[in-house]
Amino acid sequence: MTGAGLSVRGHMPAIGRGLRPANQGILIEVTDALLPIRVVALYRFTTFQDCEVVRGPLALACCSREVKGTLLLAGEGINGTIAGSDEAIDHVLAYIRALPGCADVEVKESRASTMPFYRMKVRIKREIVTMGKPDIDPLTGAGHYVAPQDWNALIDQPDTILIDTRNDYEVAVGSFAGAIDPRTRTFRDFPAWFHRHREELLGGRRRPKIAMFCTGGIRCEKATAFLKAEGLDDVYHLKGGILAYLEAVTPEQSRWQGECFVFDERVTVTQGLRPGNHELCRACRMPVSAEQRASPLYVIGVSCPACHAERSDEQREGYAERHRQTRLAKVRGTTHVGAALPIRRDG
Repeated sequence: MTGAGLSVRGHMPAIGRGLRPANQGILIEVTDALLPIRVVALYRFTTFQDCEVVRGPLALACCSREVKGTLLLAGEGINGTIAGSDEAIDHVLAYIRALPGCADVEVKESRASTMPFYRMKVRIKREIVTMGKPDIDPLTGAGHYVAPQDWNALIDQPDTILIDTRNDYEVAVGSFAGAIDPRTRTFRDFPAWFHRHREELLGGRRRPKIAMFCTGGIRCEKATAFLKAEGLDDVYHLKGGILAYLEAVTPEQSRWQGECFVFDERVTVTQGLRPGNHELCRACRMPVSAEQRASPLYVIGVSCPACHAERSDEQREGYAERHRQTRLAKVRGTTHVGAALPIRRDG
């Protein structure tokens, strides 16, 4: 569906499963033996009466096993991504599943060659995914779950309105063909976008069929609850999100185009949840493609085409010094305190 204020995803070349180009253009087969770190994205909408009581023991369960990453706690549940050894992750997941209402926590796993996080953080927030609508309750008001294996059948129907609930910089890396891109900077912008384009989206239909998706399932679950509160009932969301789809659906059957941005140092993943080809700009935290890295405006650790004009020479000098200190720390086998810029985490 198109319109003056709506952006619809076009065609992008598919990426082969398990293959990653080397610097010389040679395709290297990536196997689990080369990916010893287990990465787990998880979330669960549940009710925590006192997040402070949960935070300390949860942080201890992670740090005692050298698990790193970020977990967010709020009265509405838990959300985050952690990484570590298989044994360590088993320990932490068992602890989380023992928390109130978390026995069926949504978990999506992948592998990484190196630890994608620098430290462990457990933070308390007002929402585990920030929409700015505290009255929305996904526990009781979410839309219909659609399994990854059934997703193609839904989005292939010509009357289905397909909406990508992620942010603009994520959609730029990859999306489903034909998906509407709201071009939002944060998930908090989604309700206002929908209100502005509601009539254009629905096209006068009394019972429109709307399918929504996001990285791991949490944003689209909350977005469907929002649309149901707006009076729309025929609302669906991809269970487990894009990550579950990329793992479950074969490249031959996949409707996904491009790569999927993830909120850790892997930056992007592809079919089969293999590492992607994007890198992270340390100045603006935006994903940078191979084509963008060929630009003279791209300087590792300093700038990329998206932010070069927005930064002063003084700022770039500061980024260059930080990058130099980070490289020196790596040679020494330590972690530089400025190495890990906070990656955007709004779901």
